[in-house]
Amino acid sequence: MGKKTSETAGKAITCKAAICRKPGEDLVIEEIEVAPPQAWEVRIKIICTSLCHTDVTFWERDFGPEGSFPKILGHEAVGIVESVGEHVEEVKEGDLVVPVFLPSCNECRDCTSSKSNLCTKLGSKFYLGMPRDGTSRFRDLKGEVLHHFLFVSSFVEYTVVDIAHVVSLNHHIPPDKACLLSCGVSTDKNRKKLIIGGGGIGIGAAWKVAEVEEGSSVAIFGLGAVGLAVAEGARLRGASKIIGVDLNTDKFEIGKKFGVTHFINPTALGKKTVSQVVKEITDGGADYCFECIGLASLMKDAFSCSREGWGKTVILGVEKHGSELNINCYEILRGRSVVGSMFGGLKPKSDIPILAKKYLDKELRLDDFITHEVNFQDINKAFEFMAQGKSIRCIIWMDK
Repeated sequence: MGKKTSETAGKAITCKAAICRKPGEDLVIEEIEVAPPQAWEVRIKIICTSLCHTDVTFWERDFGPEGSFPKILGHEAVGIVESVGEHVEEVKEGDLVVPVFLPSCNECRDCTSSKSNLCTKLGSKFYLGMPRDGTSRFRDLKGEVLHHFLFVSSFVEYTVVDIAHVVSLNHHIPPDKACLLSCGVSTDKNRKKLIIGGGGIGIGAAWKVAEVEEGSSVAIFGLGAVGLAVAEGARLRGASKIIGVDLNTDKFEIGKKFGVTHFINPTALGKKTVSQVVKEITDGGADYCFECIGLASLMKDAFSCSREGWGKTVILGVEKHGSELNINCYEILRGRSVVGSMFGGLKPKSDIPILAKKYLDKELRLDDFITHEVNFQDINKAFEFMAQGKSIRCIIWMDK
């Protein structure tokens, strides 16, 4: 085993977890047992975590690989290493770390390539347990297995994560800001400028995937944390027109802080469609469209708003219902394109520490994304805030 110095190293820990037992129902705070880390694994004491739209999507979903219950949700967090298993050398007890859903083995063809941020060695074979063997490290006090979520499961006081999903950080960064780095940050491909995001994917989509350029036009569908971060990224890249599409009119004032220049409420257009209005504003269609909600119908709307000849639509939202995206092939032939973005092109182990330093150097803004804070016992309030459209990011503190 790895180095053991704490009293709990090598032993099971009993702690509190917010368990999702049935889809769409309130999480239940219960005592559970967390097993010690096995080879290549790290046990982390969570300091704080936050709620992402992806958590909400799979909280509601009762089908597919992630439609199994009971489980422990949460994938944006920061914590302290409590103990490590055999073969773990990157981190040690006491290190400040962020767990991330995207693995990095640093050995496979994808990890060693600048063209991808995926990992061939540790892909998505196991959805409900640890990535190497699919087993769980969580059990309730009755002995029932509790499923993992996105290889992180941060709605618990202690979690166990594979070292491929762990990034070490400087202790000087505030925990709540570090928490945002675990699922919502990215750089441009030259790492000269930075922008943060949220909602499980990161705003690197505006930089590394779309490569928004100066003077271009952008249409963003959904002004949650991800959409607002796309807006900020597009603004910093010099986009001249940044159009926000959202049903919540309160989002426009918020959006202005992040660079939104035009706001469209689809329900207030009369007989016009969103596509018609976007094409009027941009003289033919947006150069770049971003779908940040997770609805196939909205992805198609975003595509229809893109410009013929070179318009690019970037899909950031996780489709809520498992629906397929249907697009007319002729429209593709006319030069439009669609591309997906996983984690905004970010390579976690190399890029996240850079972002943390940029925040400490006051070159990267993170503070404006935190709108609410709650104690762990009140975690269901975070779901309420998001459902009401009031929250960009809600920080959930374990001990505060």
